[in-house]
Amino acid sequence: MTYETITIEQRGPVDWLTLNRPDALNSINNQMVADLSDYFGRLPHARHTRIVVMRGAGRAFCAGLDIKAQSEGSGGGTGEAPFAGGFGFQGWLADVYVKMRRCPQPIISLIHGAACGGGFAFALASDIRIAADSARMNAAFIKLGLSSCDMGTSYFLPRLVGASLAAELMMTGRFIHAQRALATGLVSQVVPDAELEAAGEALVAELLATSPIGLRMTKEGLGFAIDAPSLEAAIALENRNQLMCAASDDFKEGLAAFMEKRPPNYGGQ
Repeated sequence: MTYETITIEQRGPVDWLTLNRPDALNSINNQMVADLSDYFGRLPHARHTRIVVMRGAGRAFCAGLDIKAQSEGSGGGTGEAPFAGGFGFQGWLADVYVKMRRCPQPIISLIHGAACGGGFAFALASDIRIAADSARMNAAFIKLGLSSCDMGTSYFLPRLVGASLAAELMMTGRFIHAQRALATGLVSQVVPDAELEAAGEALVAELLATSPIGLRMTKEGLGFAIDAPSLEAAIALENRNQLMCAASDDFKEGLAAFMEKRPPNYGGQ
């Protein structure tokens, strides 16, 4: 697909998604919402896409909502989608984060520069976050007279860093920089800016060494287990997923490769 505000570079089974409004610090306008909604909406049916890497062009990951475009009423692109949950633009953009969590592919965010507001939420909705030294993130909504409970932030952030730090960041809108983000578990790695893509490639290589069904079931299982009402509920889902994986040809190949001390050659079956 060809999009106006994002680019999709296919490197084998990996989509490298770049937010591509560098002159506006990749801020979110109507067209970007339309592009991202379409892209993430297609992923559940994109069988040959195993991983998504999300990043920003230019000096920032994503500076959040394009306030100028919204205040001028143009939104910078296409009109609003008809399926917005009855909440207009608010519901339309919020649905992008739901689609990110529902897609079966792991999403890796490579964060450099500013990741603010809705851009911060893109990072939070991802499965793994790697930050460059320049990364600085904040729940900018409250700085504009809004609530910081927006775009899934109130759901994602306390699950990643705990309630106290989440309250601090959301109630003040203050920035969290790369090293503190690493220390608090918000990101899993911090690297120099020049090494950010290489760090992403190294992680992708490890993920691609797993079986396709095992990787997808792990994302699904983690998502459910975080909100599981009990240990028994989490284990019931684990048992179901393991039985499905064990019935696959990839499990047979993985077991044979382990016994023969060689890399597995998974076929995705």
